[in-house]
Amino acid sequence: MDFNKLTPELQVSNINQSKLFYVKQLGFIIEFEREEDRFVLISYEGSQFMLEEDHPEAWITEPPVYPRGRGINFQIEVSSLSMITAKIKEYNLTCFREPKEQWYRINNQEEGVKELLIQDPDGYLLRFQEYLGQRDYKG
Repeated sequence: MDFNKLTPELQVSNINQSKLFYVKQLGFIIEFEREEDRFVLISYEGSQFMLEEDHPEAWITEPPVYPRGRGINFQIEVSSLSMITAKIKEYNLTCFREPKEQWYRINNQEEGVKELLIQDPDGYLLRFQEYLGQRDYKG
């Protein structure tokens, strides 16, 4: 298995609840797991997260308060947003932001994505994006 050069490790309140959400409900794959450490590395189309359940020796600078990860969202590029939206509907999950087309300016170009946002059980914000292409920026 190849590890990404940057892989966020999220402290979670309940590893089983997080695995249910990420793996069963959203379709992430368990790459490896250390059950004795309440730790799992998951992936979705090349994006990776490490999840570790809270424990006394965890690298936590402040006591965790819901929603965790305030001020950050994790952008996950996917080949098809429809696969994620189907899973969200199947499991009756609630979007933080419903699917929407967005165009972001990058110098003299715009890059388009269709994106949605959803919170995991601990409140971490996930932003799934399907790439739509480029166009000239017309200001």
